[in-house]
Amino acid sequence: MDSKRERSLCQAIETGLIAQYRMQPDMTDGLCIVALDNAIVALKQKFGFARNETVLSRPAIDGIVAHVVELGVKHIGNQDGLTMKDYIAVINTIRKSVIRHSACGPHAYFNFVKDYV
Repeated sequence: MDSKRERSLCQAIETGLIAQYRMQPDMTDGLCIVALDNAIVALKQKFGFARNETVLSRPAIDGIVAHVVELGVKHIGNQDGLTMKDYIAVINTIRKSVIRHSACGPHAYFNFVKDYV
C-alpha cells in the first residue's frame, strides 16, 4: 500500500476516534484499544470471517467500531485494490500509537492526535 493512501486512511479513522473521544466522556485510551480490537473482528465478520469470535458491545466503543467497519466496507475491494489485510494493518498502526501514548495517561493519545486531525 502506498504511503499516501495509508496516511489518508489513518486520518479518516482518527477523525472518527477523535469524534468519539469528544462525544463519550468515559472514553480512554484503554477503551480505544478495545474498540480497535473489536473493530477488526467486526470487520472480518462483515466480510464473512471470524464467525466464532465475539464483538464486545459497549456504548463508549460502539461508535468507533461502527466507524472503522464503515470505512473498511467503503474502501476494501474498491478500484484502488485495498485488501482487508492492508486495512487491518492501518488499524494496527493506529492501535500501536494509542498503546504507545497511553503510557502517558488515560487520554494521552487523544491529546496527541486531536490537533492533527
